[in-house]
Amino acid sequence: MAENRLHTPVMLERTVELLTPALDRPGAVLVDATLGLGGHAEAFLERFPELTFVGLDRDPHALELTGERLARFGARVHLVHTVYDQIAEVLDELGIPSVAGVLFDLGVSSMQLDQVERGFSYSKDAPLDMRMDDTAELTAARILADYDEASLRRIFYEYGEEKLAPRYASRIVRERAVAPLVTSAQLVELLIAATPAALQRAGHPAKRVFQALRIEVNQELAVLERAIPAALDALEVGGRIVVLAYQSLEDRIVKRELSARSTSTAPRGLPVELPQHRPEFKLLVRGAELASEAEKAANSRATPVRLRAAERLRAAA
Repeated sequence: MAENRLHTPVMLERTVELLTPALDRPGAVLVDATLGLGGHAEAFLERFPELTFVGLDRDPHALELTGERLARFGARVHLVHTVYDQIAEVLDELGIPSVAGVLFDLGVSSMQLDQVERGFSYSKDAPLDMRMDDTAELTAARILADYDEASLRRIFYEYGEEKLAPRYASRIVRERAVAPLVTSAQLVELLIAATPAALQRAGHPAKRVFQALRIEVNQELAVLERAIPAALDALEVGGRIVVLAYQSLEDRIVKRELSARSTSTAPRGLPVELPQHRPEFKLLVRGAELASEAEKAANSRATPVRLRAAERLRAAA
């Protein structure tokens, strides 16, 4: 359990502040869609003694560790091994019709990054795995071995926003014909060799490619596109959602869905806005809120975070 204590939850106090109006009442239910090591979970359970907590995570190792951490809260806690786009199915199985709050803390967890053998980091040599759920089949090594050049180019463009995607995809296809790429060191060496010297000073050549592979392995963006609407649909009137995103692709998905659900659907020119056209939600922060400079200095993981939040105003039509 000492490992859990080493990781500081990002924007914890701001997250608690935003969710408190929804959670500070008997019978409130909070869904933490990305449980991780349970730092946010423990704080909410301590501060709201009548809270029912539902924690989701696709990583069985995180669930085991966090289950030990939260055991003292007993029957108030429900932990489920699942991907977070299954929110509706999980709540249905638990007999929970709606919830007061939903929290998403997206991206790779601290535990996953710290376990070198998981292969998420380009700075440490490890098998090219990158599975958040190591019971799943698809790995980064399989992608590099099986995807054709056009598919590799696409995921590097779309998920890594990598301008050198064609160059990298071509080099990977050429090199794998000689020997399979199975370790992070092999891939990093290949990417560095394929990167013009002038561009190597602009950042590590592997950063965007590793991000793209991780997203493809775990289908992170596709899952998120399903999960945010499902989470919003699960909220009761007055319920709130807080999302912490760490890269622009995730944040765009969150922004798009929250904006759509907090905008009137009344046809242009209609003299009176009918109740069914009124926004379902209101935004609780202007734009994307950043961590304070003090928090960034104390917790480097908070540096790229973008927080968005909303509250349900009315039931869906």
